[in-house]
Amino acid sequence: MTLIELLISILIISLGLLGLAKLQMRMQLSDMESYQRAQALLLLNDISSRMTANPNNASGYVTGASSPVGSGMTCSTTTGTRQQADIADWCNSLQGAAEVGGGNVKAGAMLGGRGCIQSLGSNQYMITVAWQGMSPVSAPPSSVACGTGSYDGSSGCSNDLCRRVVTTVVRVATL
Repeated sequence: MTLIELLISILIISLGLLGLAKLQMRMQLSDMESYQRAQALLLLNDISSRMTANPNNASGYVTGASSPVGSGMTCSTTTGTRQQADIADWCNSLQGAAEVGGGNVKAGAMLGGRGCIQSLGSNQYMITVAWQGMSPVSAPPSSVACGTGSYDGSSGCSNDLCRRVVTTVVRVATL
C-alpha cells in the first residue's frame, strides 16, 4: 500500500514539475516579447524626436507603408540632408546596428524590425514600427499596413498573427 502511495505522489510531483517548466518557458517568451516592444518604442520615439527637431523638412521623412526601412532592406548611405541622415540612422537601428554579435551579426533590435512613416496631411505623420512576434496572437488592425504579410510562415504564423506594431501620430508645427 505504501508503494502505491509513493508512486502516486511521484506522479503528482512530476506533473507539477512539468507545469513549472512550461511556466518558465512562457515567462521567457513573455520577457522576449516585452523586450522587443520596449526596443520598438525607443525607436519610435527616436524618429519622432528627429522629425519634430526638423519641422521644416518633416515631409522628407515619409517612407510610406509599402516601402518600409529596416530589416531586409538596404539602408541608404545618402546623408546629404538632415532627414536623409536621420532615415539612414533609423534604418540601421531597426536592423539592430546598436549591438553587434559574433561575425558582425546585428542583434540590437527586434526580430525583423521595419519602420514606416506616412503623411496624414495637415503636418501630421503616422510613424509605425513593426516586428516579428514570438508566437501567434491577434493580428494588428488592417489600417496599420506597415509590414503586412512580412511575418507569415515562421513559427506557425499566418494572416499576420505574428506581426507586432506600435504607432504614434506626430504633429509637426509649421515655423
